[in-house]
Amino acid sequence: MRVTTPEELMAVAKAAATNAYAPYSKFRVGAAVLDADGSITPGCNVENAAYGSTICAERTALVSAVVQGRRQPTALAVYAEPGASPCGSCRQFMVELGPTMQVYLGNAEGRLISTSITELLPNSFTEFDPE
Repeated sequence: MRVTTPEELMAVAKAAATNAYAPYSKFRVGAAVLDADGSITPGCNVENAAYGSTICAERTALVSAVVQGRRQPTALAVYAEPGASPCGSCRQFMVELGPTMQVYLGNAEGRLISTSITELLPNSFTEFDPE
């Protein structure tokens, strides 16, 4: 499947939210990463009774993309019924893996906010170059 619009990417994120494992918060979040090669990798939040072990949808999608050899994310969509914005850990993860990534935030009412990772996390830890 090739995604050509933010709405199509959001639809993938919305579908991913249905797979969320959220027995504690009941807060289902889905994400979808668009790579430069046109591939899409979905992710959902996976909670754990040891709350610090919980992983957000954004990081699930990005980690899955890396596992598949995709390392050029150009966009990421995040869906939650009431809406959500990435947490601080996800923002740092996103800026390291896709520093020029476009970010779309959406909800069940059809709201679609377009922003960027640099807007969400100005002055991030970007001076370190692991390569």
